[in-house]
Amino acid sequence: MGNWFKTAILLGVMTALIVFIGNLLGGRQGMIIAFIIAMGMNFFSYWYSDRIVLRMYRAREVSPDQSPEIYGLVADIAQRAGLPMPRIYIIPEDSPNAFATGRNPEHAVVAVTQGLIKLMSREEIRGVISHEMAHIKNRDILIGSIAATMAGAVMILANMAQWTAFFGGRSDDEEGGGLGAIGMIIMAIVAPVAAMLVQMAISRSREYHADATGASFAGQSQGLANALEKLGAYSKRIPMHSSPQTSHMFIINPLSAGGIMNLFSTHPPLEERIARLRGIYPGRTTPDQRPDSDRGLKDAESFWNNLR
Repeated sequence: MGNWFKTAILLGVMTALIVFIGNLLGGRQGMIIAFIIAMGMNFFSYWYSDRIVLRMYRAREVSPDQSPEIYGLVADIAQRAGLPMPRIYIIPEDSPNAFATGRNPEHAVVAVTQGLIKLMSREEIRGVISHEMAHIKNRDILIGSIAATMAGAVMILANMAQWTAFFGGRSDDEEGGGLGAIGMIIMAIVAPVAAMLVQMAISRSREYHADATGASFAGQSQGLANALEKLGAYSKRIPMHSSPQTSHMFIINPLSAGGIMNLFSTHPPLEERIARLRGIYPGRTTPDQRPDSDRGLKDAESFWNNLR
């Protein structure tokens, strides 16, 4: 299955979940209310989420004179990708990280932390920026916003269902039968978890796609692979002040966790992302089997083409 088809299926599942809960709450009228809630949240997110997140992280816009090297890298990659020049913001954080935001390529923003500029080489920064420009090219910002707001709508409706079950709502035989009070409470617990898992699956799928697309923009995969390696190490040594609501936007999750919590991670495992970029797969363990950066680029480009 292509990456876009997988994303469409997952968004369809989220939509069906919203409609299902709405139907349980109030039949056809509940479905309409659920749809209006989802659309309203998507509209707000589409127009205002970029301003909110930039203000949240105290990011400041920079000009070519203030940050010529970063500006030059972004301009070069934008030209390679066939994208308009995005605005560039610097986040006053020592932990290296970056994200892209904006409702479309014409209103896009690339934000990098001071730590990224300080701790990464030019090629590594180029790889990171290429990844973020890939998100812009692939419309991942819009897709991620839709997935996040739809998950939020599910949680709102689940809370409504829980209160409806406590204080009395539709009877079991109303409009063809319902779940009853106990069923409504169980659904109110299960539905948000299901919505979160779907949202995380969408986010992880888009991250893989952005890695491969970014490698093609940069002209090689080694810079991004090395950057991801360093980002993983520094994120443990220099924690970043981040919000769970915005952690999915960054190139690596500032709130990453291990174990079973990986199921709820917005990002794929760093080791897997690096392996895909370098073309290292299970079974290739000896040095002479390790592909060079050119092979890694070919594998990344092949991976990207297979997802289109």
